[in-house]
Amino acid sequence: MATLKVFSVSEYIQHLNEVLYERDAVVEGEISEYKINQQKWIFFKVKDDAGVLECFATVFRVKIPLEDGMRVRIYGRPGIYPKSGRFSMNVEWVEPTGEGALKRAFELLKAELEKEGLFASQRKRALPRFPARIGLITSRESAAYGDFIKVLQQRFGGLSLHLYHTQVQGGEAVQNIVDAFSYFNTHQKELALDCIVLIRGGGSLEDLASFNSREVAYAIFGSAVPVVTGVGHEQDESIADYVADLRASTPSNAAELIAPQRDDVARHIDTMAQKIEFRMHKAHDEATSRVDGMVSTVENALRKKIVMVERMEQQVFFRLKFFEERIIMHQSKIEGFVRLMHSFSPRAVLDRGYAIVQKGGQAIVSVKALKLHDAVHIQLKDGAFEAGVTHIE
Repeated sequence: MATLKVFSVSEYIQHLNEVLYERDAVVEGEISEYKINQQKWIFFKVKDDAGVLECFATVFRVKIPLEDGMRVRIYGRPGIYPKSGRFSMNVEWVEPTGEGALKRAFELLKAELEKEGLFASQRKRALPRFPARIGLITSRESAAYGDFIKVLQQRFGGLSLHLYHTQVQGGEAVQNIVDAFSYFNTHQKELALDCIVLIRGGGSLEDLASFNSREVAYAIFGSAVPVVTGVGHEQDESIADYVADLRASTPSNAAELIAPQRDDVARHIDTMAQKIEFRMHKAHDEATSRVDGMVSTVENALRKKIVMVERMEQQVFFRLKFFEERIIMHQSKIEGFVRLMHSFSPRAVLDRGYAIVQKGGQAIVSVKALKLHDAVHIQLKDGAFEAGVTHIE
């Protein structure tokens, strides 16, 4: 008999864990005794009719709400905890399985995200009326992609489309979609997107699981531009739809919501042109009416001013006439005074043939002031001469 190696307890547990670590496994069963310690560590059991398996996980690895009775698939590695010797599954990923579990997980996550405010209507952003640059997240091989492109081109041309190819189903889908939003956010400055569209075709609740994940919900919530979702058929709903700024019933409907119909735009333009023309005519008529009213007001004001000016002119005329008559009257008086004064002037006497006799610059009014042989100055009307006194009477 071969000699067996002797292990200590801890060495043997370590040996077993090293062997078990390489044994990845997927186990399906029903959850029981689910609990969370210190908001970090998750403990639960999965069971079927014949067995029970203890499980351990951390909260950052379990992305969906869990509860007792939910049927799930757990992905992980088995191991033995050295201090207790208990065998358990170290869980790396959990997903609900079966229609009932999927619906319950959907409702639980929906309630959590709604409480966090991700569905609030007041945070929803409106799309531009005519988006020109669109980011598209989907699989280029999907029918949804072909339907979206076809409808988009039929409705309106000249749009710039930036496709980020992703898986929309399976284990890599969630991370692909999250990476797509991260890429568009990072490159928004150069891409200048007006909106992002997330689409996929219809399928079962399990097929749509990626769109019911917490990670995708947060990615949509954190988008730098408005997000439109078109996931599944009209009756389908997903967590992504609740978070999106606008939900379309199908991928084709997403294209219809984004791009207006050419004919509708043309009719809208014609209607707007008619409204503008009508408003211009109305504005012209109103302006003309206002101008006419203003002109009439100005004319009336001018007429009143003219009447006032005419009255003032008449008053000024009468006052000037009065002053003129007063001036004439005073002028007549002055002329009478002048004539009277002139009549008293020696010059007037000279005009009548008289003369003025002066001696030594003094007028001679009496012969007593003269002596024989005095020299005198005699002033006549038109001149003067010198003379001598030869005889005095």
